[in-house]
Amino acid sequence: MTAVRARTSSAEPTEAGSVDLPLPGFTQPATHPRAGQRLTKEQLDPLVEDAAAENPGAVQALLALIRPMVARYCRARMGGRDLSYLSADDVAQEVCLAVLKALPTYQDRGGSFLYLVHAIAANKVADAYRLVSRDRSDPVPELPEHPLADNEPETRALRTDLGARLNRLLGQLPQTQQEILALRIAVGLSAVETAEALGISPGNVRVTQHRALARLRTMVHGNEDF
Repeated sequence: MTAVRARTSSAEPTEAGSVDLPLPGFTQPATHPRAGQRLTKEQLDPLVEDAAAENPGAVQALLALIRPMVARYCRARMGGRDLSYLSADDVAQEVCLAVLKALPTYQDRGGSFLYLVHAIAANKVADAYRLVSRDRSDPVPELPEHPLADNEPETRALRTDLGARLNRLLGQLPQTQQEILALRIAVGLSAVETAEALGISPGNVRVTQHRALARLRTMVHGNEDF
């Protein structure tokens, strides 16, 4: 995102590393979707085309749309955990940078741009988990005399225990069911948007979501931890 900031240096950077809209000299066309608006292929295509043509305002407008969704997706797939010094927000930042890198060569072959965004996000999350499996860091031989503030074991356990148990159950679902629940519930995409992101039909999304939730309810009822 550094290149975007350099092009739009008069805008104030946000804490997420992007810049606030509106940008000087750029008026977002009324046909372009805005933050919080549903993102179907027809609504998204004109903005993606402008961004691919390296219009700095369109690039930033596109990032403003996808970044919140990417962050929610990464948090949902990573279960709120930091993996080998990588947080979900770190991974989300990498996803946005990869999307930026892919923009100039992006070609519309009839699918939705959300499909590309989801594919990049899924790969980056998988990379984060692979990084953990290769981590060979040595454990600290001694505990510190004074634990870090708000890092007591009891506090962390209470805060993460339920989420960890839910994520273990989610991990038992087929991959497609996991992805649909993440996109529909955590990210908040509609059935149509989720279908475009996964390259399947909206009807398939609804049926698979129903089956996934039914299976989760069965697992929860049969799990003594709940």
